[in-house]
Amino acid sequence: MKSSTTFFILVLVAAVGVGGWWLGRSSQPGSHTTHESTPSAAGARRILYYQSAMHPWIKSDKPGKCTICGMDLTPIFEGEKGVASGEGVVTLGTNTIQAIHVATATVQRAPLRRTFRFAGTIEDDDSRHRILSAYVAGRIDRLFVNYQGAEVTEGQPLAQLYSPMLLTAQREYLALKQQSGLGDSTRALLAAAGQRLRQFGLSEAQIGALSDVAITNIHTAVSAPMTGTVVKRMVYEGQYVMEGEALFELADFSTMWFQFDAYEQDLPWLALGQEVAVATPSVTGRTFTGKIAFIDPNVRDLSRSARVRVEIPNPLVTANGREHRLLLHRLFAEANVELASEPVLLVPRTAVLMPDHRPLVYVDKGGGGYEQRAVKLGRRGNANWEVLEGLTAGEAVVTQGNLLIDAQAQLNSGGSPGHDHGASADKSTAVDGQGAAGALPTAPAATLNDRQRVTLTELFTAADKLGAALAADNLTDFNAATHPLHSLVPKLSAALNGVEGWSTIAGQLNQSGHLAEAKDIAGARKGFHGFITPVTDLAALVKQGHPEAEVRIFQCPMTKRSFDGAPANARWIQFTTETRNPYYGAAMLDCGAEVKP
Repeated sequence: MKSSTTFFILVLVAAVGVGGWWLGRSSQPGSHTTHESTPSAAGARRILYYQSAMHPWIKSDKPGKCTICGMDLTPIFEGEKGVASGEGVVTLGTNTIQAIHVATATVQRAPLRRTFRFAGTIEDDDSRHRILSAYVAGRIDRLFVNYQGAEVTEGQPLAQLYSPMLLTAQREYLALKQQSGLGDSTRALLAAAGQRLRQFGLSEAQIGALSDVAITNIHTAVSAPMTGTVVKRMVYEGQYVMEGEALFELADFSTMWFQFDAYEQDLPWLALGQEVAVATPSVTGRTFTGKIAFIDPNVRDLSRSARVRVEIPNPLVTANGREHRLLLHRLFAEANVELASEPVLLVPRTAVLMPDHRPLVYVDKGGGGYEQRAVKLGRRGNANWEVLEGLTAGEAVVTQGNLLIDAQAQLNSGGSPGHDHGASADKSTAVDGQGAAGALPTAPAATLNDRQRVTLTELFTAADKLGAALAADNLTDFNAATHPLHSLVPKLSAALNGVEGWSTIAGQLNQSGHLAEAKDIAGARKGFHGFITPVTDLAALVKQGHPEAEVRIFQCPMTKRSFDGAPANARWIQFTTETRNPYYGAAMLDCGAEVKP
């Protein structure tokens, strides 16, 4: 009896101990039960969520550990405020991150690469260009070279001249030279006569040969002063010429000058001695390599550009038994310059936003937190910016979805001075990421409705395609891009009908926006200008109310020569940040800059 009683007491004690252990375990912060979220007794506080003290943007509705540092999450009770995430930090959920397709890239040190394309002309070596003029009046009795483009060598006779004045000077020289026993006075006269012949254009070889020429010879050869090509012939046989009159123009085409204009923002990349690859449509499939020999220190006021010269060799080739230089004079050509800097800190260009021309990026802090970071930029490369301040190597920056993250940041802060992203924008639009690239933000209901916004987006997309085709000098793509406008322009006019300040511009577009297929690129640019002017005005209205809209307005200050009747300056729209001038294409692709509406 006693042993059975003892056994019963031990069982009871064990049961009480196990129950106490289970109750205590369930009350610990790390427990995964959900009973703590419900008050167990009168006056107990309800836990709202769990938060990381080190990384406040890490939150969970269940206890656990921080996904970044591994520390236990701290419970935040009803009536308490959690730890602030920090100024400029945007927190997004996993679903939102996936919906807006957030992508990141690592900031690293590497050479900054930039490819430049310049258009210019191939000229001859200006220091080896000569005009041969008549030293004395006379008559051209014979031409030995009677066509332009002839290759001549130094000393080669070009024409035969009869000049009474020159003939008299030659005979005086011969008479003095043939005298025997020359005294000092006679030698002085002979030297003066020889000097006079030199002034009349005779070379030393011609003067020395006078003793072998019969005294009755009345002609003198006009010789080439240099080896080169006859660029111009200005005389004919039998023509009487006056002293100083131009006879021939010669140039040395063995080395050519490729000259182009470089804008001042590109000049820091260029230096003397850099190699340049030059190609011209007249010599297909071949590239000529030369080095930069001169950069004009004078920047032109109007174009803000400086002249750059590249010296390239011009090989001599033979065709049909005749030799000639491969590169012709005054050819159009294009140059590609591939440059790479020393290793610098790089950030992808797609990661940089430019509100009010103040660059910023969003740094991935992990766990759905993105920190807004102002940066100082240096040079711009093909795909990257040089970073001078604001980032360190190894940090991850957002390259896709950053515009929507930035819009959410402004909504969270209620908008900040100098970086207004539209306080009236619909928050769901700012983060759901479902809109097409370049879509407009939600406008106030009193201004534009969804139908109007969608139609404007379609218009801006069509205008961007037209401008991109002209920037690429592609007439076929331009004509193809005009087809959707015939239905789009009337639809926009109807959508904006009655909207104050907008319907008038839409009416102007309805008159100029029905573009026909162009026959040439100049005609395409002329039609594009009439279309893009009201489109740019509509884009300006959008940007005034919503600076975060991806549509951008650019202006070129020197469009007067782009087509017949073009204005001195013109604007256009595009979605990309790099200037793509539709008024000049490859000739001046970078001419212009983004402007505020």
